[in-house]
Amino acid sequence: MKKISALLFFCSLISTSSTFAQSADEKTIAGRIENLRKAMLSPNKSVLEESVADQLSYGHSSGLIEDKAAFVEDIVSGKTVFTAIDFSNQTIRIVDNIAIVRHHMTGATNNNNVPVKIDIIVLQVWQKQNTVWKLIARQAAKIPEVKPS
Repeated sequence: MKKISALLFFCSLISTSSTFAQSADEKTIAGRIENLRKAMLSPNKSVLEESVADQLSYGHSSGLIEDKAAFVEDIVSGKTVFTAIDFSNQTIRIVDNIAIVRHHMTGATNNNNVPVKIDIIVLQVWQKQNTVWKLIARQAAKIPEVKPS
């Protein structure tokens, strides 16, 4: 019985530690996501342009789809001013040269001088282009209201 308990304990340690371990690519992508978040809060055109792929498809929870030029211009021009951006429950899954990222995004913006609270879920797709991970697709969705039964 002691051997079985010890074996189960050892197996649980191994599975728990592997769950929390991040690969080098996952750590790199997490850093790229953070750099993009910072560049959206304090608009930095060169960082924004370098972070996203030329083929970017950036989907908003409103249904608006932007390409790279429109995404960068909205932020740099001040049309969209992020005053807070926070990510939680982030997951990163690597499949070959693609990273699938999901997170809950909260924060605030001023869109055309109209304050807006953000509370959405987001799917990001990052692609390793040559040796650099770039955001190639992003889709946000409103969190559905749960209606009482």
